[in-house]
Amino acid sequence: MLLISKSTTCYLLQARVERMEEAQKEREEYEKACGDCQRKLGECQKKLKDLMLLGTDDAKKDIEKLQAEVKQLKKEEKDWDKKGTSLKKKEKSMPWNVDTLSKEGFSKSVINAAPESSKAETEEDKEKKHRTFVEKYEKQIKHFGMLSHWDDSQKHLSDNPHLVSEETANYLVIWCIDLEVEEKHALMEQVAHQTIVMQFILELAKSLKVDPRACFRQFFTKIKTADKQYIEAFNDELGAFKERVKGRAQARIEKAMKEYEEEERQKRLGPGGLDPVEVYESLPVEMKNCFDSKDIQMLQDVISKLEPTDAKYYMQRCIDSGLWIPNAKAAEEEGEKSAEDEDPVYEEVKKESSEEK
Repeated sequence: MLLISKSTTCYLLQARVERMEEAQKEREEYEKACGDCQRKLGECQKKLKDLMLLGTDDAKKDIEKLQAEVKQLKKEEKDWDKKGTSLKKKEKSMPWNVDTLSKEGFSKSVINAAPESSKAETEEDKEKKHRTFVEKYEKQIKHFGMLSHWDDSQKHLSDNPHLVSEETANYLVIWCIDLEVEEKHALMEQVAHQTIVMQFILELAKSLKVDPRACFRQFFTKIKTADKQYIEAFNDELGAFKERVKGRAQARIEKAMKEYEEEERQKRLGPGGLDPVEVYESLPVEMKNCFDSKDIQMLQDVISKLEPTDAKYYMQRCIDSGLWIPNAKAAEEEGEKSAEDEDPVYEEVKKESSEEK
């Protein structure tokens, strides 16, 4: 349960770091290109001024060429100005985290600090805490998971601030996997959306080092006023999370199928601990045909053509798996023999065949 939450949080952290690195790279490329353009423009304007002072015929040709370059560079400068404005808008719309919030504009914000735990919780303590929380608030958590509007989600958390917690996120993650296993895909996608909402709030709280209950309103303010890029970032992480849920659900289904198949296999095991299905598949084709037709005489004929060692080997496996059950008299005689004596198990077929005749 806790492992799932940690994996999801690690994914969100990685995605955030990648976005920050991409934004930093884009900013650096812009500043370099814009700087180069301004430098070239300054150089051309200086050369143009010097040539205009000369006033010679040769200078006039160079002046026309430089004027064309200046015109082109001024056009490029305007384009870079637009790029800079667009970049500022994009940076402003980025998700809140410790990097984007720790700027001068936020230096005077006052938010309750997250209480530091006096001691590290054990896995047992965490499990007990989660179980107690779910038993008490499961109905409220499920209600949150079914909400589809930002305002409704914010109001529900405002009325029930205790839900803003790791326990709620853990429950929603597991619920998503359960729904996918049950093939309730549409409902899973709805709950997955709310799971990412809760994860974003928790991630914001960790970045700010505050109690999650103190900053969930900031998340909703941000998400409701976000531009296209911010919404796309949220949806990208939501899409990736849903794929992770599908993968975990498939793994759970495959594990359940393997456990079921093993249970069925254990039920099939014969007196010697062998699986009759596996033993049957390992028999020569001629022996398979004998069991398919339940023909003892045919089986006797096939065994007589085998090497004695092979015949004993196959018949013993058939007995141990329950494919072949010797008669009571043969079993009794078998029990009276010592371990050192020869054990021609395949002869039971001969005896039974003779008795029928």
